[in-house]
Amino acid sequence: MLIISGMLQVAPEDRDAYLARTSEFLVRSRAKPGCVDFVMAADPVEPGRINLLEIWESEEHLAAHQATANPPEPMPAVLNDDVKKYQVGSVGPVFG
Repeated sequence: MLIISGMLQVAPEDRDAYLARTSEFLVRSRAKPGCVDFVMAADPVEPGRINLLEIWESEEHLAAHQATANPPEPMPAVLNDDVKKYQVGSVGPVFG
């Protein structure tokens, strides 16, 4: 399992437009084989920050998604980003 997690920084006045333009892209991405979840959300503290979380069953599923992603264009400029890919060896409940 792979987790892609991090943040994108856009101008605060562009954040709502950025997120609005991604909603259809997120729906299409979530429907792809191997996509467990895909979320882009406004950070509740930093006005220009967008939090990103993707969970994929395998590297192959992620590669297939990236080959056909077709993100919306044009998009407001990303000023900075810090996004990492994590390979997960095991998964279990947090509580209990």
